[in-house]
Amino acid sequence: MSDTLGTVIMKKRKQLGYTQQKIADYLHVSFQAVSKWENGTASPDISLLPQLAHILGTTTDSLLGYSAASVTDYERRYEGEDYYWGLNPNALCYEIMKRRPPVKPYRVLEIGCGEGKDAVFLAKNGYLVTAFDAAESGLEKARSLAEHHGVQVDFFKADVLDYRPETSFDIVFSSGVIHYVPQELRREVISCMKEHTCAGGLHAVNVFVDKPFIAPAPDREPAEIERGNWHSGELQELYHDWLFHVNEEIIFDCNSGGMPHQHCMDILIAEKMQG
Repeated sequence: MSDTLGTVIMKKRKQLGYTQQKIADYLHVSFQAVSKWENGTASPDISLLPQLAHILGTTTDSLLGYSAASVTDYERRYEGEDYYWGLNPNALCYEIMKRRPPVKPYRVLEIGCGEGKDAVFLAKNGYLVTAFDAAESGLEKARSLAEHHGVQVDFFKADVLDYRPETSFDIVFSSGVIHYVPQELRREVISCMKEHTCAGGLHAVNVFVDKPFIAPAPDREPAEIERGNWHSGELQELYHDWLFHVNEEIIFDCNSGGMPHQHCMDILIAEKMQG
């Protein structure tokens, strides 16, 4: 680690123009505590690290001085001028609109927004969108895309492994991201997102699943290989207490990375019922 935790906190706080008091108010601690963290005489409780990373626009790995390795090489993928995934909205966006047309400003959280095409599409159609990703290069392009279309999206940097919402949303949307969550964290992450969803709210999510007759994707990354794909039915089990609107498993052709291959994916749209 090149910097101590306190040094990283101080650098990022100053980059954002925040005072120690602002950080303290957010975390419900004293500004003296923040001062001690920064000068190295004390350290924040480990339970505060995800919240601290969120307000500083970073990840817990970065706070601790490690290079972000949890969401792979997407920083590199998003560096070019072209949009890696194109600009056409994901099919799940249309499914959301069918079931929750924007007759009122529904609050949407997108997990892993990449370069922002889906977040911007939903914002253009009247949704109040909050979206995060761990790749800053993607977020920069997402903000530019939102500005180009004249819409407001609350983009911020976070890692799906660290982020835990503090407010509730009407719709949680995530495509091609949840499969990065390792098995030991899956129930916790999904449960937290479910807890912070309003009654009658929707989750529209998908995960890649392993099939012995489908070869691994050629652009599959080390972090993904280590954690492993999901298995058929695993996602659905985590939503067993919600109402399913869409529950399907598909095999589709893909050309990401310029090499033709196939994926198997479980797709779920589920509704939180009044309890």
